[in-house]
Amino acid sequence: MCGIVGYIGKRDAYEVLIKGLHRLEYRGYDSAGIALINAGGQLNIYKSKGKVADLEQFAADKDVSGTIGIAHTRWATHGEPNQVNAHPHYSQSEELAIIHNGIIENYAVLKQGLAKHGYTFRSETDTEVLVQLIEYTKHTSAVDLRTAVQLALNQVVGAYAIAVIDRKNPTQIVAARKGSPLVVGVGDGEYFLASDATPIVEYTNRVIYLEDEEVVTLERDREPQISTITNVSKTPEIKELELTLSQLEKGGYPHFMLKEIFEQPQTLRDSMRGRVNVEQNNIAISGFIDNRERFLNAKRIIITACGTSWHAGLIAMYAMEEFARVPVEVEYSSEFRYRKPVIGKDDVVIAISQSGETADTLAAIQLAKNAGAFIFSICNVVGASIPRLSNSGCYTHVGPEIGVASTKAFTAQVTALTMLALCIGRAKGTLDEPRFLQILNELGNIPDKISQILHQNDRIADFAKTFTYAQNFIYLGRGYNYPVALEGALKLKEISYIHAEGYPAAEMKHGPIALISQEMPVVVVAPKCGTYEKIISNIQEIKARKGRIISIVTEGDSQVTQLSDFCITIPSTEECLTPILSVIPLQLLAYHIAVVKQCDVDQPRNLAKSVTVE
Repeated sequence: MCGIVGYIGKRDAYEVLIKGLHRLEYRGYDSAGIALINAGGQLNIYKSKGKVADLEQFAADKDVSGTIGIAHTRWATHGEPNQVNAHPHYSQSEELAIIHNGIIENYAVLKQGLAKHGYTFRSETDTEVLVQLIEYTKHTSAVDLRTAVQLALNQVVGAYAIAVIDRKNPTQIVAARKGSPLVVGVGDGEYFLASDATPIVEYTNRVIYLEDEEVVTLERDREPQISTITNVSKTPEIKELELTLSQLEKGGYPHFMLKEIFEQPQTLRDSMRGRVNVEQNNIAISGFIDNRERFLNAKRIIITACGTSWHAGLIAMYAMEEFARVPVEVEYSSEFRYRKPVIGKDDVVIAISQSGETADTLAAIQLAKNAGAFIFSICNVVGASIPRLSNSGCYTHVGPEIGVASTKAFTAQVTALTMLALCIGRAKGTLDEPRFLQILNELGNIPDKISQILHQNDRIADFAKTFTYAQNFIYLGRGYNYPVALEGALKLKEISYIHAEGYPAAEMKHGPIALISQEMPVVVVAPKCGTYEKIISNIQEIKARKGRIISIVTEGDSQVTQLSDFCITIPSTEECLTPILSVIPLQLLAYHIAVVKQCDVDQPRNLAKSVTVE
């Protein structure tokens, strides 16, 4: 959710921090702020509601000197989005400043206790309570900043990633994390701090990923000092980033979302590289190979995820039940973690998350792990919390996804899950070899077939203008393409702010058909596969009620094409692989409608890329 940036070294901290905040804008936010300690030891905080550009304008005539500082983009949880509630926050004496991502669940109790000791509060946030607690602990216990942070965090219930600076010690940043990501960039006599690696990659490819309940002290020209909140020393483990600066640029595209849609032929090749070998008739996923017996002996597979990743999980359910003949349940992580689910030691839990930091999914797999289940994760970000907590997993390797509305991560997740389903089915003998080889061969053709679909971009952009008037959409699909209908509706909601609902096509007559009219566009995902004749009947029901139909059909289709007002074609493929193709036109349709409506495509209102709080 919120974005954290910190710097200590010899550079102009303001320039590093502002650039870092821009890099983190994709995470979603409603205000921004910065804290700097200048050469005279003065701690200056500047904050603004709105975009990072608004903060830059506000700070234009201010003293922004200094070589140490922290900065933040806030997505409001406690207190409305305004300048007062924006981070950083001063302590009462204004000696300390803090930035924070997460939620302090017991902040109200802590606030009451601090008020009894004379502390007052400027904001409505839980974060200000934390910085006051750190200051109170520092003064009453007569300890240094790191120890004060450790002692204070032992009283905290909730999730946090924090960075704190002290104007009386302008050569040090103290940071800590629990349940929210935090990464340290290691430079030459300088250090960078951020919620993820995007603000760091320009300066160094050497990073340290903090673990839960770890505290790091950063000082110029000294090794990072890492310990737990109970003061157990840890040895820093420096890793190299796979991220490159060019991956964070738009590359000539008007928006990151469009760039990422067009990257999908290549990102799927990258995701399959080293795993899919058509010449050798094999799919090799090391996380499956190393844990083969756990999958083969699984009594049940539980898939847990949120949002777009949940839709990928639904598609995986179809594939795993068809190929592996094992019961599969797909759970919203936010419900699963609180539902007192029945979890056994013979269960395999598959967690799906692009960022690998989704708070609800993290909590869900911790619950499952405590119950003895085997945890397998599908993630994109190397070194993220979910893969580190899992027993095994599979990275999708699609590179950074900057657009808030997920596109290339979704198709890579579906591809990875399909490969896993094929591996399990083949190993169990529930998927015969000729059928396995048939699907394997077609999987290798999918990137080129996506490229063919992308050639229709201009035509989709043209007819998308027709539908900007609409206030509601219905998306319909059946079988493997029912989750695609859900995903298409979600994309439209996310970036164009048009209300849209996805339904199984046959369920339309159980209520939604009452909404059909000339003013209600209906998107039907109707490739030629097992339920084709059934979905034609559903389309005829819509047509009889004068509904306007946009259809996604297989090349050469004539029946659905004749019934449709607008038609987008996809190449023929195996039914289990159609979602990877059929979702592409829906991504483009949502994108172009949003562009015509002049919406902020890459940073839609109220949304965050990485949901690290409940």
